[in-house]
Amino acid sequence: MDDLLAPFSFPCALGVAGTGGTLLTAGDAASVHPLASVSKPIAALGALIAVDRSLLDLEAPVGPEETRGALAGGADAEVPEGATVRHLLAHTAGFAFDTGALLAAPGSRRIYSNTGFEVLGRALEQATGTDLETWLEDEVCGPLGLRDLEASGSPAAGFRASVQDLLLIGREMLAPTLVDPALWREATSVQFPGLPGVLPGYGRQKHNDWGLGLEIRDGKSPHWTGERSGPASFGHFGQSGSFLLLDPDRGLALAFLGDEPFGPSHVEHWPGLIDAVLARHDAGEPGA
Repeated sequence: MDDLLAPFSFPCALGVAGTGGTLLTAGDAASVHPLASVSKPIAALGALIAVDRSLLDLEAPVGPEETRGALAGGADAEVPEGATVRHLLAHTAGFAFDTGALLAAPGSRRIYSNTGFEVLGRALEQATGTDLETWLEDEVCGPLGLRDLEASGSPAAGFRASVQDLLLIGREMLAPTLVDPALWREATSVQFPGLPGVLPGYGRQKHNDWGLGLEIRDGKSPHWTGERSGPASFGHFGQSGSFLLLDPDRGLALAFLGDEPFGPSHVEHWPGLIDAVLARHDAGEPGA
């Protein structure tokens, strides 16, 4: 299956899994890489576990307790009056990308924001009384049998993991066991529909649809998931050259990690890679 990685000129790894287990890997699936923004869906899963246990409320307001010291160096972010945990997860709280400034009223624009997830991490810690790394270790890594996930960095972009761990997370996202299925259906449904916004690396989208910590494919074009991914597909990619993609209609999880930051090679070759995997699956090829 290493032919799938032939277009890439740098060391990288691919994994594909179904709900029953891993279907194929190419490259070194055990090698640990920075996830960059693929950290966000893992942090979101941790938050949803807390929601499922009634420790955290999606409608809880974001206040000074969550924004104080949320930025690098311990700086405060502005308080987004009227914003909730749901807004943070859906990138609609109004925060700028990586500063504490507010650019819009909550729910009015889809502004992809690392700051929003820093604030989310603070909210999760306050709700659970546990630091984020310990919460994810106890409630995600342990139950899913993850061996490589390092959640000691920023919930927005600081985690590290292997393809084999991402596939275990992907299998959980295809058939949830850690949160109620109804809550997971909500997480993978469009939140605040109809909002425009910029998808990093792919430009402005008229309908920049997101769920709770997860980008939803819908009808976006151009898009990193290729032509064969269905509109219900969801996932995330990161500036480290990483992605986790879930195709619920096919019951497939795809994960990619590599040694080169996101750039023209990924924009050019990711869609073809994903289309090739899905074509093999649709054709019933062994291991696909």
